[in-house]
Amino acid sequence: MAKQDDGQIGVVSALVRGTFLVNAVYAQSAREYGITSQQGQLLCVLMAQPRGMGELGAMLGLAKSSLTGLVDRTERNGLVRREADPQDMRAVRVALTPEGSVLVDEFYAETCRRVDELPAGFSDAERDALADLLGRIVMDNEVPMVFAEPDEGAARTP
Repeated sequence: MAKQDDGQIGVVSALVRGTFLVNAVYAQSAREYGITSQQGQLLCVLMAQPRGMGELGAMLGLAKSSLTGLVDRTERNGLVRREADPQDMRAVRVALTPEGSVLVDEFYAETCRRVDELPAGFSDAERDALADLLGRIVMDNEVPMVFAEPDEGAARTP
């Protein structure tokens, strides 16, 4: 990796280091709420609606056995429950419990606040440019919606 002489880092390093930074903020929030980062991701994905195991596996990038373990642990903590899929009684969906809903609302709001502080020194135009560029990367690479926009998180259906 070549170091740039002007004190700036390249796009690859910036994206990788930025990912580590956001993951660290996310992990710190999760620890403070007594959950793992993976449980936080699961809860955030479930904010909008219950989801099937296959859909969750695809969204979270987890193999079936890893997802089953994650759901088992989160269910033992009383944060999610398994329920029959109304369209296919053989299938199982995972949904938030009332306790999980309360926890994820708080976790989500705090995590959004912390991530929003990362570019605190940016002007509004710089923040907009950052959102536009990162948004294009996410959309071009068809990244699943694992973390909703702050305005969308409150629009959860029961």
